[in-house]
Amino acid sequence: MAEIKGATLIQTIDAIRARDGEHVLATIVAQLDPDSRSVIQGRIFPWNWYSLDAFSAFLEADIRVTANGNREVLILRSEKVIEAQLRGIYKVFIKLGSPAYVIKRIASVHETYFKGIHFIPEFDDSKQALIKYMGFQSQHEIVGYAIIGFYRKALEISGAKQVAVNFTVPISAGGEYAELKITWA
Repeated sequence: MAEIKGATLIQTIDAIRARDGEHVLATIVAQLDPDSRSVIQGRIFPWNWYSLDAFSAFLEADIRVTANGNREVLILRSEKVIEAQLRGIYKVFIKLGSPAYVIKRIASVHETYFKGIHFIPEFDDSKQALIKYMGFQSQHEIVGYAIIGFYRKALEISGAKQVAVNFTVPISAGGEYAELKITWA
């Protein structure tokens, strides 16, 4: 069973509160199935693991309520999150790193936030990378939009130009793995 670190749930809930208010958060939570609702309304500890299914359902409800179902909005929201996280000294490390370094670093950081999901970055001599994600199920597709935003913004901060990030094997396919292709100039 795939799980996500409580810190991510807390950040997402706090972002919705700050962006849209308590009333909208309540509307989103009301749309959840009972299991997902109990996770989101329960006491969440940053260091504990929680159901990725519940988190995905929460993101789906958020996008339905606040973005008319437009999942692409999640890419932009993720970019804002990583930009905020990469302040100060952390931004220096990203700016000094090559795109390959940044991609490897994000993949290793994601490993600390996901349990039951494995990330395998592959590089060649060109300006592209393929990352295989093993462990996602089709219902986790919405998480892919957040992943795209994280990589895209981090690479832009590092100085990469013409960054393109997309799933060539989508999470929604529910196969053995999903594959993310990243290119840059």
